[in-house]
Amino acid sequence: MGGQIIFLHGPSSSGKSTTAKALQDAIELPFWHISIDHLRDSGVLPGKRIRSREFQWSQMRHPFFDGFHASLVAYAHAGNNLIVEHILEQPEWIADLKRLLGPFDVYFVGLHCDLDVLNRREIARGHRPVGSASQDFHTVHVGRTYDIELDGTADTARNVAALLQGWRSGRRVSEFATSAS
Repeated sequence: MGGQIIFLHGPSSSGKSTTAKALQDAIELPFWHISIDHLRDSGVLPGKRIRSREFQWSQMRHPFFDGFHASLVAYAHAGNNLIVEHILEQPEWIADLKRLLGPFDVYFVGLHCDLDVLNRREIARGHRPVGSASQDFHTVHVGRTYDIELDGTADTARNVAALLQGWRSGRRVSEFATSAS
């Protein structure tokens, strides 16, 4: 049997990592917490050489995300439960992920956050390109259908409790659920 997937989606700085960490601590089953930030921050990418422009991120980006998406399937297929945090910023990614993750139970969570809060968080973090959160805010939720939508500025414990209640119910209404039918 494949693993279960809780997929956290929202703009940069909307609270995905905070929610994922609290969820991982509260959920009754073992879940891996997977994100692009983990890969970037662990040194998987040749960041120094990308920053120096010796390697062009624009040429590496497409295969990087294809590999990331395929790795989610491999992890879940092996029986690992996943909390995935991701920003679906490219329109083709959602179609690819719906196809790839079709065999798995995916609980799709939309994290929303006020634009002023996103901008303040982005500046406070200091390592994000200024404007990413604003760009994401205006695009990432357009056309998405979630199993649950949460406010990224609300109390994390309450968000996790609501998320767990929905996940445990087994009710799936998101575009991942409809694509698996």
